[in-house]
Amino acid sequence: MKYRAEIDGLRAIAVIPVVLFHAGFSTFSGGFVGVDVFFVISGYLITTIILSDMEKGRFSIVSFYERRARRILPALFLVMFISLPFAWLWLLPSDMKKFSQSLVAVSSFSSNILFWLTSGYWDTASELKPLLHTWSLAVEEQYYVLFPLFLILMWNYGKRFILGAFILITGISFILGQWGAYHHPSAAFYLIPTRGWELAIDACIAFYFQYHKQTVQTLPSHKLVDEVLGLLGLLMICYGVIVFDETTPFPSIYTLAPTIGTGLIILFSSSETIAGRLLSFKPLVAIGLISYSAYLWHQPLLAFARHRAIIDLSEFAYATIAFLSFPLAYLSWKYVEKPFRNKNGMSKKRLFSFSLIGSVVFIAVGFAGHVTNGFNNRYNDSQKILLEYLNYHREEVYREGVCFLRPVQKYSDFKDECFSPDPVNGEDSIILWGDSHAAALSYGFRKIFPDLIQLTSSGCTPIIGYNPPKRPHCIDINNFVLSKIEQLKPEFLVLLANWTDPLNKIEPGLKEGLLNTILYIRQVSPKTRITIIGGVPQWQPALPVLLLKSNIELREMAYVHSQKYKKIRNTDKVLASIANENGLTFISILDIFCKDEECLSSARSGNTYEPFAWDYGHLTKSSSSLVSEKILPILMQAK
Repeated sequence: MKYRAEIDGLRAIAVIPVVLFHAGFSTFSGGFVGVDVFFVISGYLITTIILSDMEKGRFSIVSFYERRARRILPALFLVMFISLPFAWLWLLPSDMKKFSQSLVAVSSFSSNILFWLTSGYWDTASELKPLLHTWSLAVEEQYYVLFPLFLILMWNYGKRFILGAFILITGISFILGQWGAYHHPSAAFYLIPTRGWELAIDACIAFYFQYHKQTVQTLPSHKLVDEVLGLLGLLMICYGVIVFDETTPFPSIYTLAPTIGTGLIILFSSSETIAGRLLSFKPLVAIGLISYSAYLWHQPLLAFARHRAIIDLSEFAYATIAFLSFPLAYLSWKYVEKPFRNKNGMSKKRLFSFSLIGSVVFIAVGFAGHVTNGFNNRYNDSQKILLEYLNYHREEVYREGVCFLRPVQKYSDFKDECFSPDPVNGEDSIILWGDSHAAALSYGFRKIFPDLIQLTSSGCTPIIGYNPPKRPHCIDINNFVLSKIEQLKPEFLVLLANWTDPLNKIEPGLKEGLLNTILYIRQVSPKTRITIIGGVPQWQPALPVLLLKSNIELREMAYVHSQKYKKIRNTDKVLASIANENGLTFISILDIFCKDEECLSSARSGNTYEPFAWDYGHLTKSSSSLVSEKILPILMQAK
């Protein structure tokens, strides 16, 4: 097979956007299409090799898989092996268990199925999975289990029949992908029936190059046509990289941009065309040669950096980490990939022994990590106590499902116990209205005011007309709460929410909506004293994880940097101005529990210490009690 430098350049065009996309650069919001480019290149090259061998009567399944093993496994096993100590040191048990499961899945080329079953590609948690990117290798290897068998079975029927059947299968796969992208997006993204058509596109092109003189009409060949279509293919790929993002259905008709674009380049570019010369630029070709190793290295580097980081990494830090993929890729290409591809240096028997032993070892380690819940015994007792808060049982604390409604519940699901026995015009009667942050505070409020009226619901900011796309129930729930305020006319009304939630728009949505809410309440219950409570400190990662990484004991009562302090403080300023302009009470939790950008990390209840938050910012029992003790006197002064 004649070497084409422009295809190595095309590999560079594929891998660079993927790396920068996973590094979080918004300019490359569609960088994930680089995987689709890889699929098409792989389909073309592998099919060309198989067809050539079959024409010469020398095709062997064993030899085919030997070539695949030499190409795929050595560098893959190296990255997996080097990832192990970092996973041991830096991954929490829950993450270590998932990593262990992925070791088994990668070794059996089924990681696409694992990641489909456990999460979506766009989930926030996906960027923390060191081996997430191996899903594409699994898709390729599953395809190459089926494809040679298909050719062997169909070979005697003739080339035209094979190509026709293959085009039919490709079309069915594309239709499944288009349907799945809208109805079962995670399955469509990961699984071979909806991805196979991408590898098959350039398999069809390989058929053309192999048999165009015999079975396929020659495509128009003219220098101007080659120039235009080659450049068009390059532009189609660039369009996908820059314009697409996580909201783009994939794989679907949109996927035709990078896949057809790649096909056009393979068909029409050469050393004599502009596109071919651009892609043959030596630095691009050099990156293309190490692109497989670069692809393998980038995700573990970025994922482990995110796990290890205590503060948000800067763009420069992510760029540096992404860049490290390439020198590491060069080293693994030179000292691992190349030697293993050399049949004189590594015999077939030794290669298969290496592959079998490596797979068994990784599967054994992965199985051990799974059954031991992520090697949980790595941690001492105090560390395990911190980790237990990541699975905080909040049902009783929040009165979840009763006075704190889950997303699937309606306002009619509020139970009678959410209301005071004799709430109408009751002295010191208090309604607490808000989302999960208000529900977390309710525990401390109830200890002081057992007759607290708690009306809280997941994701529902206490604003009239609030109707976010993912919480359509909020508008009815908030209308119900307003009707209860009108009916009960409480002496105090307390509003609390995660005011910095992305669904809340500070200007003008939050401000205008809150003003309308205040005006309405004053019309229906003019004597009610309204108090707005500012945002609760928030941390990233979850506070127990942050304490664990920082080696801070719960009993230390330490102050820990709050990554969202500035954002919460800015939102508090808006809330405070609304309160001041309308004669309301505003209470800043940051003022009480934070010093500069560091906030109290634990709270004491008797002889027990708990984290201030069990996740990024939801109060625990102890902190809810502590916050309530501090702010309720301020609230009562409003009398």
